[in-house]
Amino acid sequence: MKPVLTHPCYFGPIDLYAVIAQSEVVVMEKQDNYQKQTYRTRQYIYGANGKLLLNVPIKHRENKTDKHQKYKDIRIENAFKWQRLHWKSLEAAYRTSPFFEFYEDEFVGLFENKATFLMDFNLKCMEIVFECLNLNFDFKFTELFELTPEGYNDQRQLVNSKRSPGAELEEYIQVFQTKFGYISNLSILDLLFNKGPSALDYLQSQKLTD
Repeated sequence: MKPVLTHPCYFGPIDLYAVIAQSEVVVMEKQDNYQKQTYRTRQYIYGANGKLLLNVPIKHRENKTDKHQKYKDIRIENAFKWQRLHWKSLEAAYRTSPFFEFYEDEFVGLFENKATFLMDFNLKCMEIVFECLNLNFDFKFTELFELTPEGYNDQRQLVNSKRSPGAELEEYIQVFQTKFGYISNLSILDLLFNKGPSALDYLQSQKLTD
């Protein structure tokens, strides 16, 4: 089985973890250029009013003549308390879910301690998710960027928020489903808080599209 090649995400969507959970080795792209409006800075959760976007603010480049900036060099904008806002949004969305309190202590520190670099923060987010899923957090990293890398199951497109699904995801019970219906492929946190320890079995049983 080829190693899966993907990007560090702000937690990341469920279909990404379905691909990861059905793989033996995960390689993180570390040499790419930053792109806006991707799961690098955003996640979608199920709020009291439906689908809710949480977006990590980043610092703008001082030298705007350079159109490209490495993802690993992107800094988080901490001028306002976005972490507190995100945590309050997660609490409001999932406090009544079956497993929020079960995992709460694992995640709250991410929203209490300021982070500097986006990639480092995202890797920490994913590390905690891996621990909650009982997946082996042993990422390898790319040493150079390749547009069409050989020897990998290239799933880097899953970082894009507007793309085809990476898996045919089955429905599960969500907190506000009776109000707004089922919403597929939200943040992995939605799956964790609703399904708890059975989340890994769910991910491993999903049919991948590729």
